[in-house]
Amino acid sequence: MANEIPFPLYHKTARKNTIQRALDTTLLFLLISLLFYRLLSLKTHGFVWLLAFLCESWFTFFWFLIVNAKWNPVDIKTYPQSLEPRFPELPAVDMFVTTADPVREPPIMTVNTVLSLLAVDYPADKLACYVSDDGCSALTFYSLVESSKFAKLWVRFCKKYKVQVRAPFRYFLEDPISTSAPNLEFKEEWEKIKAEYEHLCLKIKEASRKSAPCNLTHDLAVFANIETSNHPTIIKIIGENCEEDVPHLVYISREKRPKYPHHFKAGAMNVLSRVSGLMTNAPFTLNVDCDMFVNNPQVVREALCQLVGRESEREMGFIQYPQCFYNATKDDPYGNQMVVLIEYIGRGLAGLQGPPYSGTGCFHRRKVIYGAWPGNAASINDYEAMKEFGKSEEFQESVTHALKGEKGIRKSISDYLEASFQVAACDYESGSSWGTKFGWIYGSMTEDVLTGLNIHKKGWKSNFHLLDPPAFLGCAPTGGPAAMTQQKRWATGLLEILVSKSNPIVFTLTGNLQFRLYLFYIYLLSWGLTSVPELCYAALPAYCIIANSYFLPKVQDPAILIPVAIFVTYNMLTLREYLKVDLSFRAWWNNMRMARITATSAYLFGVLAVVLKLLGLSDTVFEVTQKDDEASEDEDDDEINGTAKFTFDESPIFVPGTTLLLVHLTALLSLCLGLRPLVHKDGQGSGVGLGEVLCSLWVVLCFRPFMKGLFRRGKYGIPSSTIFKSTSLAFVLVCLGTASWA
Repeated sequence: MANEIPFPLYHKTARKNTIQRALDTTLLFLLISLLFYRLLSLKTHGFVWLLAFLCESWFTFFWFLIVNAKWNPVDIKTYPQSLEPRFPELPAVDMFVTTADPVREPPIMTVNTVLSLLAVDYPADKLACYVSDDGCSALTFYSLVESSKFAKLWVRFCKKYKVQVRAPFRYFLEDPISTSAPNLEFKEEWEKIKAEYEHLCLKIKEASRKSAPCNLTHDLAVFANIETSNHPTIIKIIGENCEEDVPHLVYISREKRPKYPHHFKAGAMNVLSRVSGLMTNAPFTLNVDCDMFVNNPQVVREALCQLVGRESEREMGFIQYPQCFYNATKDDPYGNQMVVLIEYIGRGLAGLQGPPYSGTGCFHRRKVIYGAWPGNAASINDYEAMKEFGKSEEFQESVTHALKGEKGIRKSISDYLEASFQVAACDYESGSSWGTKFGWIYGSMTEDVLTGLNIHKKGWKSNFHLLDPPAFLGCAPTGGPAAMTQQKRWATGLLEILVSKSNPIVFTLTGNLQFRLYLFYIYLLSWGLTSVPELCYAALPAYCIIANSYFLPKVQDPAILIPVAIFVTYNMLTLREYLKVDLSFRAWWNNMRMARITATSAYLFGVLAVVLKLLGLSDTVFEVTQKDDEASEDEDDDEINGTAKFTFDESPIFVPGTTLLLVHLTALLSLCLGLRPLVHKDGQGSGVGLGEVLCSLWVVLCFRPFMKGLFRRGKYGIPSSTIFKSTSLAFVLVCLGTASWA
């Protein structure tokens, strides 16, 4: 009898997107047509026309890169019910959680993420959770110790009653007792667990109000007189999976010394890789940020469907899940929920070599992190291990087992504690290839993208997997300052990669990075560079009004139909994308205006940071994004109702946007006062046209939150210092524009 072909664990299905392709291609054709028109008429126009041509050339190139990424969307279907029949001995998974600041990242948030990981629907003896605390906080450690006691109750409760949402703070938002008719046993257990969780929250809240969470004795004694950036290694085994049906839980705060670079999150992830490699050495790892809890308890099985099996072993490097948010404000007022980007570009990349690594919600194959190439049964000798992976012989042995796919003889994790201190030391990486050839790669604020690029250049593939319900839910930045800080950090890190030796151009020529994925990486890494043409193009209408010039064809010129068609097509195309994923018109508009605000503010400062770094004048600084406590009691009614007001602070990041708005308001005011003629003076094209006025009004509309901020106070108002700086800059720019007319 012929052997039965095993049922696949997953498969991809191409999506039909004929209409989308037609619209994308039409817009690309219109953009190219405008460039040809500009090129043919450059001789009869001046600098303004040339500047418009250069900006539009960039926009055309950028749109081509976007179309390339969206062109081949696919759906991925997994069959987790077939996993155990195919692989009765399920593989182990090491889970990593990273936190860096107990103030910006409240410990109760980290606790909920850890509890959700410990309770996933997977054998507890196959899991281990490692928490990296780069803030070396006694409060964080204390919170984890207390939560480990609650975990023994919580994990059993979740698995017994098949709880869907396994982060307690979200689960207890609803009362299943009042909405259904549960049995008496469930009701009693639910009330008991809820009371225990509330008691845990109270203890952590009270501890956070003290200078020290409790007496720094016993396990907490190591935190006495600790400096965040200057302390020894602290590793504590909080919970070891013995008889309890709860995975291992290990706390790690790596050694930091002023003379040794710690490489931010990338350095923390490499320490997690080494410590976990010693203690459990699971063939697969999952990493999440401290605010991103498990929302789908089947996620481990779902991911492994794409990672195990002969074909997957040869080609699949990592599985990336999208970032979705539990605190998503209605209509996405800050434009940072990325729903459309995930739906169109994410699915499109899944049809290519795969999506980039996004830093959280990602399952990695350990041997890929250790530098293995696809289809290569890697082997290393003692000399290479000593040179490449550091000085720990025990860790070298674990690396050898990982690269060969062997389990090795495992002891209790506490037996590896001494060796773990060695691999977490600040000088362990000296003379090794950590951060250069393998591990999380150093050299960028966006270490995730750089690491994923390093994996893709070897020929590994990745998958972008959208689950329903979403695999993970995180905390989106709320407020202008937090959103701008995050976007600036992204722009800085991405541009650092583009100007480094690790850019995708090199990897395409010397590695196995597919050409179309190379084009996507160029798009992604160029986000910051978009700030220059965006700012110039946004300033052109105001300049033309002030200088009595024009950058668009005249109304009577048939060529005016080209920019009009581009404007209409682009807005209708993008609106269609938002409506197709069940988002509102307001959500579309919020994202359109935030794209303009972000490009001319956060991205601009990201570019400046990289330029200063290249000139050797300053180094880039990793800024932790403020994450709001899930129990925030002072949430504004506006945010609850989905009409969140834009917030500001004294950061210079708001100066460019405020300046641009003031220049446009000045230009429009001069037009209203009759200081500039609206009609053309002669047939040769001198004078401002209607197109420039409409474009100026459009820019003012996009920066409407800034205009409101001029008249508000408190966090909703633009600080007086920012207004003063912006007014001074606007005055200079208006004077220069007036001088060019004269």
